[in-house]
Amino acid sequence: MQTSQPYSGPITLVISEIVEPDRIQEYEAWTRGINQAAQQFAGFLGVETIRPRDRNHPEYVVIVRFDNYDHFRIWSKSSAYRDWMERSHHLVTARTRQQLPSGIEMWFSLPQNSLPTSQHPTYYKKVILGVLAVYPLILLSNALLGPLTATWHPLLGLFISCIFVSALLTYPVMPWLTKLLNFWLYPASAGRQKAESRRQKRNFR
Repeated sequence: MQTSQPYSGPITLVISEIVEPDRIQEYEAWTRGINQAAQQFAGFLGVETIRPRDRNHPEYVVIVRFDNYDHFRIWSKSSAYRDWMERSHHLVTARTRQQLPSGIEMWFSLPQNSLPTSQHPTYYKKVILGVLAVYPLILLSNALLGPLTATWHPLLGLFISCIFVSALLTYPVMPWLTKLLNFWLYPASAGRQKAESRRQKRNFR
């Protein structure tokens, strides 16, 4: 019997947290502390904190990257990680945690329930989704920007086109497209959602 090999590429941990409005300053200090702690571990690639625009709904997203799963696991199982997470319990009202391979998944709108790595979309689905998203954007870029950049140096025109495509691909095209094709990309999750919907309907009756 063959055994599955652990993912060996870069790993991204995405933590989304709703912070108590009166604890924002404490939470900011906490993020600086846990970031400094993570930097002491082998394989640490960086951290990014996306801060809320609406202070009435202070949702923070913390994105931590490691170079491989082994280094990520050492960090996530360490006493330092546990201690820092314990310190944050009184600061947040809700928290979701998703572990992702580094790659096109960062453009996806994932189902509400985190999925194991083995249930992420297969390679051919990622390729198809990429083509469906990128090809129309390239055509749109050529139509809108082509006349403006026709007299520019070709490399500069291509650079502007890449910025245009990447910006729209990140938002709103890829999130919208992954939600539209959620049933195909994440069939197990879609099945669970349908089963839960049927169960709620039965209970209502």
